[in-house]
Amino acid sequence: MNLAIFMQYVLPHRLLSHIARWLAYSRFRPWKDWLIRLAVAKFNINVAEAADPELSHYPSFNAFFTRALKPGARVADADPATLLIPADGRMSQSGRIEAGRIFQAKGQTFTAAELLGDEAAALPYADGWFSNIYLSPRDYHRVHMPWTGTLVETLHVPGRLFSVAPWAVRAIPRLFARNERLVCHFDTDFGPMCLVMVGALLVSGVETVWNGVNIPAYGSQPRRLDFRGQGIRLERFAEMARFNYGSTVIMLFPKDAVALDPVASEAATRLGERMGQRAQGSVR
Repeated sequence: MNLAIFMQYVLPHRLLSHIARWLAYSRFRPWKDWLIRLAVAKFNINVAEAADPELSHYPSFNAFFTRALKPGARVADADPATLLIPADGRMSQSGRIEAGRIFQAKGQTFTAAELLGDEAAALPYADGWFSNIYLSPRDYHRVHMPWTGTLVETLHVPGRLFSVAPWAVRAIPRLFARNERLVCHFDTDFGPMCLVMVGALLVSGVETVWNGVNIPAYGSQPRRLDFRGQGIRLERFAEMARFNYGSTVIMLFPKDAVALDPVASEAATRLGERMGQRAQGSVR
C-alpha cells in the first residue's frame, strides 16, 4: 500500500471536511479572493462560462465553486428520447449491473444494494444499467436531471469520505458503497430511476434543489425522507443538486427501460449531451 492510499485510511475525514467547509464559506475578502484565484489557476477553470465571470463578486469560495453558468453555456440534446449526461466531468465507468454488482475499477466491484443502503430498493435495477461520473475541481459542480422524474424519497447514508479521484477508485475496495452519500429515488415514465450523490474527502456539502443542504450535517444513522405526494417533479435537464468540491454522481436505471451508449472509462462528459436513450416501448 502506497503512502497516499495509507493516508486515506488514517486521516480524520470529517474533521478535515469540517475545516474545509469553514474555509470555503469564509467571507474574509483577502482569503476568499486568494483562494478563488488559486483554484482558477491551478485547475484551469473556464471563468468565461460563469453567469458572473467577475471573481471578486463571489461572497465566498464556495459561492464561486458552485457557480451557475451563463444561459446557453450548456444545452440539452434536441432529441426528447435521449437520456442526458447530468454533469461535466469524466466517465468513471458505465454499463450493465451484472448479478447485482456494479463495476468500480479493475478488480473492484460493489453491489447495488450496498450503494443504495437498501436491498429492496436495489431490486428494480437487477441486470439494469449504471453510469458513474466523476466531477473534478475544475468542473461545473451542479448536477442536472438525465430524465424527467418525480421525487419519491431520499436516503442519507453515513460513511467514510475517501477521495473519489481515479487513483483512489482503483485502489480502495467498494469505495462508493463506503463513502457518505445521498440516495435520491425518482419515479419516471419508464419506471424508477436513482441518482446517488457520493461525498468525498474535503467535500463539505451536498445540496438539493428541494430541501437545501443534506450533507452536512454528517450523520451516524441513515436518514430517510419521504416525498411521496409532494409533487416535486424535475424536468429533464433541470438542476437537481450540487457538490461543494469534486465528487461523483452515480445513476441507476432498470434493465429494459433504457439503453446507455458505450463510453470509454475516463472519457470527458459534458452536461446535456446524449448518454443513451429510452428503450422503445418502455413508457408506462
